[in-house]
Amino acid sequence: MLLWNLFSIKIIAKRIIGTVYPTIFLILIIVVSPMKILSSSSAWQTQKILYQNSHWSSKTIEFQMQNVGARGYNKRIVQVLYLTPFFMITNEAPNDIDKRIEWIRIDKDVNELKLKFP
Repeated sequence: MLLWNLFSIKIIAKRIIGTVYPTIFLILIIVVSPMKILSSSSAWQTQKILYQNSHWSSKTIEFQMQNVGARGYNKRIVQVLYLTPFFMITNEAPNDIDKRIEWIRIDKDVNELKLKFP
């Protein structure tokens, strides 16, 4: 497409515009790499709700996993704030979650996950 636009368009302004866009996309593809694009397509899915906030019912600490195909699964423990059933904000889970009184433990098998809080 880059070569086609370079040699087929006669007007100089159209030739410049016609070659800039494909060049930018080519550079983005090389920098980002197709494997990063393919591996980031899988969404994080909640496996267990570990803690719930005593003040806000829509604020939880969750154990989530992401399928990365043949490479297995990514795992994380995050603090999630649900704005709607479809939109949420995730942050790092606090390290001292057991010492905070606003968090209520939902899942009794937290130590079974063998994951450390970030």
